Amino acid sequence: MKRVALISIAPVKGFRLSHPEEVELGPDGVVENRRFFLIGPDGERLRSSLTPWPVLVRADYESGAERLRMSFPDGTEIESDANALGEPVHAQAGSLDLRGRVVEGPWEEPLSELAGHPVRLARPDGIGAGLHAPVTVVSDGSLDRLAGQAGADRIDSRRFRMLFELTGCEAHEEDTWDGRSFSVGEAVVRVGGPVDRCAVTTRDPDTGERDLDTLRLIKSYRGQRESDGAVLFGVYGSIVQPGRVRVGDAFEPIE
Repeated sequence: MKRVALISIAPVKGFRLSHPEEVELGPDGVVENRRFFLIGPDGERLRSSLTPWPVLVRADYESGAERLRMSFPDGTEIESDANALGEPVHAQAGSLDLRGRVVEGPWEEPLSELAGHPVRLARPDGIGAGLHAPVTVVSDGSLDRLAGQAGADRIDSRRFRMLFELTGCEAHEEDTWDGRSFSVGEAVVRVGGPVDRCAVTTRDPDTGERDLDTLRLIKSYRGQRESDGAVLFGVYGSIVQPGRVRVGDAFEPIE
């Protein structure tokens, strides 16, 4: 039986992933996932594929209390109001067009120091705006197949920053689920198309250093999408029925 093996979220886009035992899937995804993003001195979003240092920072977001806490690699921890909104921003870098507001707080100085240039925290106008889709899924079978291609014992699923990692699947079985609905915990999700992969997958999820050419490896046995040359791994999903999902929950098709 297919089950949820790992849940991964990051309140700030690009930060180190957290792995809760359970999450609440709302109509637009997990509220605590990618609720904030970073902008550089030009006002554009800092893209994870080009910016390795954010994985050194961990964040915890309490959506009910609107509190955000950050833990930095030097041991510094800061916490403040996550709803202290400042000037509007419009970031169009990469594949996301994000409108939101700067979140004022004590994080600007340590973030800028870590980056070596001015960095501000911003919040999209809507829940889920910082996501390409409310659900993303990758299977253990696909990860094992990629590990074999790499000549490695295993591939760390955190490279792909997917919401759910599933166990009990054949290699790339998730590619065959397009349009099908699945129950998972109290929720129902509908699987969609494949996820375009970027250079963030080539980076160690703990250090941000490039250490594995995942894109070349995937392309070597899966090829590329003919229309645009995209390298594909894992799938998107949408929410049919909101609900709580826990590690260990079965991922079962609804016929």
